[in-house]
Amino acid sequence: MNADASRALLSQADGLGHEARAEGGDHAALKLWLRLLATTTQVEDEIRRRLRLRFGISLPRFDYLAQLHRAPQGLKMSELSRQLMVTGGNVTGLTDELEREGLVQRESSPTDRRSWIVRLTEAGRSGFEAMAAEHEQWILELFAGLDAHAVQQLHAQLGVLRVHLTHLTRLKDNPLDETP
Repeated sequence: MNADASRALLSQADGLGHEARAEGGDHAALKLWLRLLATTTQVEDEIRRRLRLRFGISLPRFDYLAQLHRAPQGLKMSELSRQLMVTGGNVTGLTDELEREGLVQRESSPTDRRSWIVRLTEAGRSGFEAMAAEHEQWILELFAGLDAHAVQQLHAQLGVLRVHLTHLTRLKDNPLDETP
């Protein structure tokens, strides 16, 4: 589908959201940003809806369990907070809830008495794996409008953009360091 056809289709759709803000004379980068934002929001809203309907779980809880699933040895709560990009208070609240439900266990760190290590219980691991399998199928379904080549190209181009953004951020954080 070409760009004009895609825009015509979107123009007929209800609730364009962020993308509706773009005008014909706007820069291509601005239009791309608005389309990325609108698409991300649309996909995220659908994933939230499906997680809630199918499993009675929120996206933040799913993300929390996913981080722990990737670290079978467990994570310090501070590391979990950093990876989820939320406050320690948010992690503590989620940990309390998930511990009461028997999905995670918390134990003191053997190397730092002030720290707690959280890991999935067997029930947490098996429950998350069932959710993750369905989540993967939902993502495949939602992205089925793109052929495999387009997915690979988009992935590669967004990777290039992320490297560029990381470089820009480093330059702003340390203006004297101009190494790529």
